[in-house]
Amino acid sequence: MFDIGFSEMVIIAVVALVVLGPDRLPRVARQAGQWMGKLQRYVSDVKSDINRQMELDELRRLKTEVTDAASNLQSSVQSVVSDAQTSLDTLSDAASSSAQPTTDWDKIYAARRTRDRFKDRRTERARLLGKKLPPKRR
Repeated sequence: MFDIGFSEMVIIAVVALVVLGPDRLPRVARQAGQWMGKLQRYVSDVKSDINRQMELDELRRLKTEVTDAASNLQSSVQSVVSDAQTSLDTLSDAASSSAQPTTDWDKIYAARRTRDRFKDRRTERARLLGKKLPPKRR
């Protein structure tokens, strides 16, 4: 953690022995060891908190990306559905307007009956006058 080599440790131990003396040195060393342990635990807790926060930020970013993608997908699906609905409405309007027949069959049948009556009258007149009729078409 502090990058202290063996020679530096020996120098620190000799200075501590001279300053503190042989009676107090073991207690001070034990206290320093406890403080170092607490410091290491605190540093590891801070590191884990920072890592957790970074992971949470990454997850939040991913969540926003997924949410944006889902909203884009929803809007594109909605536009396709509205286009399809518009097409269906157009087709149903066209079908409802073409549901009424464009030809009036009553008029057609009346015209055919009138034609047949004229034909019958001509053939009757030709027979009365003794004219030969052309052959019937089928």
